[in-house]
Amino acid sequence: MKWFLILWACPVMLLAGWYGLSYYDMSFGFFMLTRQTHDLVFQVYGNVLGIPPESIPPLVARAIIVDSFIVFGIIAYRKRRELVAWYRRRFGAAQSPEAPSLARDASLSSAP
Repeated sequence: MKWFLILWACPVMLLAGWYGLSYYDMSFGFFMLTRQTHDLVFQVYGNVLGIPPESIPPLVARAIIVDSFIVFGIIAYRKRRELVAWYRRRFGAAQSPEAPSLARDASLSSAP
């Protein structure tokens, strides 16, 4: 499961880092981080896909969001027993009738 998360998160972080740095032209002397490369990459992808280059970043962001929901859904499915146990410890005890109540049994108005 650890490698699953690493293999998902590394490309996402790499893409987000490249996109942010190249969009704002913070190249630090690297050609791949310049705004010219940013525009060229999206121009090439736009030509290959046959869509305008401006529409590619929102599509990529939407794909990352959907993939994230899928990844976290897989993790939640694999950890479902632990999540249910945590939920029952957290919220289930307050709803059960045999659970001890804190201040409901003793009224504060009966103090001497």
